[in-house]
Amino acid sequence: MSIQPPSPAAIPFREPDQAFGGLGADAAAGLVAAASDVALILDRNGVIRDVSVSSDDLASHGIGDWLNQPWIDTVTDESKGKVAEMLHAAFSGQASRWRQVNHPSDDGVDIPVRYFALSAGDDGRVIVIGRDLQASAILQQRLLQVQQSVERDYLRLRQAEQRYRLLFQSASEAVLILDGASRRIREANPAVKKVTGRDPSAVIGQPFTTLLHASSFADAEELLSSANSAAGGAGSPVRLTGGATGLLSASLYRHDRAASLLVRLTPEALAPVADPNAALTAVLARIPDAFVVTDTDLRILTANPAFLELTHLASREEALHLLLDRFLGRPQIDLKIMMGQLKEHGSLRNFATVIRSGFGDPEEVEVSAVVVPDEVRPTYGFSIRNVSRRMAVTDSATPAGLGATARSVEQLTQLIGRVPMKEIVRESTDLIEKMCIEAALTLTQDNRASAADVLGLSRQSLYSKLRRYGLGDLDD
Repeated sequence: MSIQPPSPAAIPFREPDQAFGGLGADAAAGLVAAASDVALILDRNGVIRDVSVSSDDLASHGIGDWLNQPWIDTVTDESKGKVAEMLHAAFSGQASRWRQVNHPSDDGVDIPVRYFALSAGDDGRVIVIGRDLQASAILQQRLLQVQQSVERDYLRLRQAEQRYRLLFQSASEAVLILDGASRRIREANPAVKKVTGRDPSAVIGQPFTTLLHASSFADAEELLSSANSAAGGAGSPVRLTGGATGLLSASLYRHDRAASLLVRLTPEALAPVADPNAALTAVLARIPDAFVVTDTDLRILTANPAFLELTHLASREEALHLLLDRFLGRPQIDLKIMMGQLKEHGSLRNFATVIRSGFGDPEEVEVSAVVVPDEVRPTYGFSIRNVSRRMAVTDSATPAGLGATARSVEQLTQLIGRVPMKEIVRESTDLIEKMCIEAALTLTQDNRASAADVLGLSRQSLYSKLRRYGLGDLDD
């Protein structure tokens, strides 16, 4: 067997005949198979006559099922030129070199294999030794992905730093970066000169107190200390060295295991103005009457804590976008009356109704409401006062048997002009029936047979009406 000479840089065996002269065919085949992941025996036409596959991964992709096929037909189009060059070099006895070749696979992902071809005898046979590069390709792909991810992160970091620098340089208030321990200035933006009269480059490395009047040292130190121990200190008025006044605020942040302070000095002219509605907002948050604002579809936009307590809601966020009729008014009557009043007159005053929650019985309330017109987003405001205690006092002051009747008659007369008379009559009839049944049960000491006789009803009819009005304990 004629073996091609190695390249000049390689170190060949000194006595190959003595080392391999007695090597048999089986031993040579085992040596080639052990030294490669795939080995091919080609004839002088480049057709595969024998194959050995040592890699299970390659065998699972069908590598090796190539007997009696031209080697060049088993590779991808871009690798056919490499195969032709390797065969030409092997047939002509020239020195060959390792080349990477790709094989197509059923899943669409090319399989890379590194091949070396050498002449195996005078009859034109060629031995091709291949090594699987899939693991290397996966590592290269991961390395490329990591590199791309690092580059993307670096680009985002540069962009964030550029935005920070632009904001830092263009801020109208003086912004300084202090060392958390020594309180010395590390960085200062150009606005420092406008606010303090000191050049930004001149204050770098100086204690922060050099910018302040002596009378403000204690207040500034207290604020910086509170920023050190909490998320950030509240703003504090201070005097500067030039006599001007401003608002000092600070926030703590950590970088590279070191604490730093972001300090802002806002001139008095730029200091935030107190919200004129802050007092009203504070009152609504503490007032005992419930207050709620809705859109025109009666979806809740905001509510005060008293409304949340009245409806047993856990938080304002839970109440947002819920329909108000889920809680307010008797079904199918009260809310229609209230909305009619609001649309006709723009306001509603002391309307008696009930409020419901997910727990407990409905409670008696009085509702006052107003329409807030707006071309873009009109809203409704509802003030809801719990009057259940007042109603209880009224009941105790009214003779037994007259309180419910007096209130019911008054409520029904208030509906005249707001609800069709047919509905008022139906409500009145139901009310009278319920009152008669209650009076009969009281008179007969809850003896239903006697109550049915007193009312002139059959027992079955009485039970039906008891169920309808929710009277009596029907489980008995």
